[in-house]
Amino acid sequence: MAQTIQVITLIITAGAVMFALAAGFWAYRLTVGARLAQAIWKKRVQDLEGKVARADAAFGAFPGLVLVWDDAPAPSEGASESWGRPRIFGAPSALASLLKFAEATDGPEPGGLLLEGVADYEARAAGGEETTLRRRFAELVENGQPFSLTILGPEGRFLEADGRAAGTQLILWLADTTVRGMEESGARGRIEESRKLIEADPAAYLDALERAPFPAWRMNATGRLVWANAAYADAVEAKDAETALSKQITLDPGQKGQAAEAAKSGEAVARVRPVVMGGKRRALDLISFPISGGAAGFAIDVTDGEEAKAALKRFRRAHDDTLNHMAESVAVFDRSQRLVFRNTAFESLFGLDTKWLDDWPGHGEVLDRLREKRLLPEQADYAAWKKDELKRYDAAPNEEWPDELWPLPDGRTLRVARQRHPLGGVMMIFEDKTDELALRARFNTLINVQRATLDKLHEAVAVFGSDGRLRLHNTAFESLWNLTPAELEGQPEFDAVAEKCATLYADDAVWSAMKARATDPSPQARKHVTGEMQRVDDRTLTWLSRPLPDGATLIAWDDVTDSRRIEEALRDRAEALETSERIKSEFVEHVSYQLRTPLTTIGGYTDMLMQGMSGELTEKQMGPMTAIRTASDDLAKLIDDILDVAAIDAGQLELELGDVDLGALAEDCAALLAAKAQHGEIKLSVEAPDDAAMLRGDTKRLRQVMVNLLSNALRHTGKGGKVSLSVETSGDGGATISVSDDGEGIAPDRQAKVFERFERGVRGGAGLGLALVKEIIELHGGWVDLISEPEKGTTVVCHLPPEAPAESAAPELDLARQAAAS
Repeated sequence: MAQTIQVITLIITAGAVMFALAAGFWAYRLTVGARLAQAIWKKRVQDLEGKVARADAAFGAFPGLVLVWDDAPAPSEGASESWGRPRIFGAPSALASLLKFAEATDGPEPGGLLLEGVADYEARAAGGEETTLRRRFAELVENGQPFSLTILGPEGRFLEADGRAAGTQLILWLADTTVRGMEESGARGRIEESRKLIEADPAAYLDALERAPFPAWRMNATGRLVWANAAYADAVEAKDAETALSKQITLDPGQKGQAAEAAKSGEAVARVRPVVMGGKRRALDLISFPISGGAAGFAIDVTDGEEAKAALKRFRRAHDDTLNHMAESVAVFDRSQRLVFRNTAFESLFGLDTKWLDDWPGHGEVLDRLREKRLLPEQADYAAWKKDELKRYDAAPNEEWPDELWPLPDGRTLRVARQRHPLGGVMMIFEDKTDELALRARFNTLINVQRATLDKLHEAVAVFGSDGRLRLHNTAFESLWNLTPAELEGQPEFDAVAEKCATLYADDAVWSAMKARATDPSPQARKHVTGEMQRVDDRTLTWLSRPLPDGATLIAWDDVTDSRRIEEALRDRAEALETSERIKSEFVEHVSYQLRTPLTTIGGYTDMLMQGMSGELTEKQMGPMTAIRTASDDLAKLIDDILDVAAIDAGQLELELGDVDLGALAEDCAALLAAKAQHGEIKLSVEAPDDAAMLRGDTKRLRQVMVNLLSNALRHTGKGGKVSLSVETSGDGGATISVSDDGEGIAPDRQAKVFERFERGVRGGAGLGLALVKEIIELHGGWVDLISEPEKGTTVVCHLPPEAPAESAAPELDLARQAAAS
């Protein structure tokens, strides 16, 4: 039993061990299997990722797009959404290019936008049937009918579209197959036309190419020349086409490469290359296009066109350079109203941003920018003005565009000229006329001022040009020679004017000499000449001719008839006055001499009687004798004054110069008149400097001045009044003599006349005292002032220089003249 139990225990233990081993083995198998499955799955994922990457690379290399629908699209309200939501495979650049082709913008559903944009363009099926993508795609959705289309897009671009059904999926291939590198749409037309001819009748087309005047050829896929026409053989200077083929002569080193490029790309390639043909350099348009088994090509001689392009380019460059050197501002707008050229003067005139101008702004944009900068004339309706400005692009070819003046708000004035540009569009020329208009206004003003000035002259003025025609004249010229404005219109010749003037002055020699000076350009003839005319109407004219800087000659006439008559009258009057003056002088001298003799007798006998030589006089007799003596002295003084005045008028009063002490002279004069002042109960005082007041003058005449002033003051001062005589020296060595009184004074209306001759005061007198004072002081080189107020007195001030002028002295005392003579 125990053994049995041990066996059972052993079996159980063994079974447990086996179970544990089996369980471990099973767990190991599961772990190994899981790792193996994971490795297999990972490899599959990597393979799938590789396939996807290769598919993406393939799609990226495809020049177009692949659109895939898992289910047929259902109709929708939106135009772009009616195409469903296809998956798009291809490069982003291809998608962008096709969206641009369809003139659509990228959006949430670019596939629908793209298809809607090209759905209605004209398209051709493989059999030449005209249709649209929209119709063929609908047939694909409904019937599964495949299609292959060539869609003609805008600006001559082409789009290839191929649609197929793949099980439940729909697939559409789209690719832009526009021929690139073509400069002219005509080349594309030639290629398409050639393709159609080949498809229609290949044999006829090859026969036509064989006879074509332009080189044509065919190359195989290895770039070997396998066919050429006769024109090709002539172009490469081969004997015939077989020779060109055997020697593999090419037109251009890049001909094989271009054919390989066309065969590889499946598109036509066209390039203009310089080729030497017949010893001359020619420009050929080499066109290669793919065909079955290689590429074909032909060459078109475009030398004339290329030369015309080069000449046009040079012309435009020279034209632009010429415009850039112009002082006027130039702007050229093309047919689309874009600014395609402007010179440097345009930028300087308006100060616009160069970068903005480089972006080819439109004409309207330029006007708006100029308006923002206040560089356009102010307009009441700017929108209408701008519209009229832009209408010129649609104007008739023969419509004239007159120049305009633009007054700018900044004060400048521009002349604007518009003309059609030879290459299309409009060319505008701006010229700053501000300075010119200002100068023109000044010039016109100057001309008008000159004309007005000439018309205001009383002299007759005529200006003749070097051609002898009358250029300018004033109204005095018309009046002087009795001419009408109509007779002087149109710049008449000198002879015609002289003929009309000859009715008043018929000396042909004078008129001929005047014409010679006006028309002869030699310096000997063009000089200042004067003369005199005596006309038949008894008028006396003086004339002069003067050359002008511009080659013209001015001739002026002055009517001096009246002045000559006045001269004669004045001459007669002067002679009469001279005779009268001589008679007056003789009369004064005679009268003075005749009066002095009896006055001397009267004075002498009066003195004798008053001294008692005929017996003692009674007091009653003494009074009349004194009156007789005073009267005789006054009459003697009056005669002396008259003689002095006559001497001054005759210029014969001469000073006897010497050193004069004015202070001592004033004391002597006051002492001389002290008795008269005492008799009139008037206080007479003298004020003089303590030191000598010396100057160079005539002592006798200065004494006469002081005596006359004191006598005049005593005469006009009442009893109890005061009269003062003062002498003062000045810093320059001169001096002043002043006589003041507190008498009756002088009225303001008479103060200006008191120094005139024979101007008598209210108290009588001859009226010569103050006149002599003024003239004596002026002979000394000084002047006299008068200060007076009625009822308050009068002050007369005489200003004297340090030395009297030598001209007033006697000749023998003119020391300066004697020194100069020695």
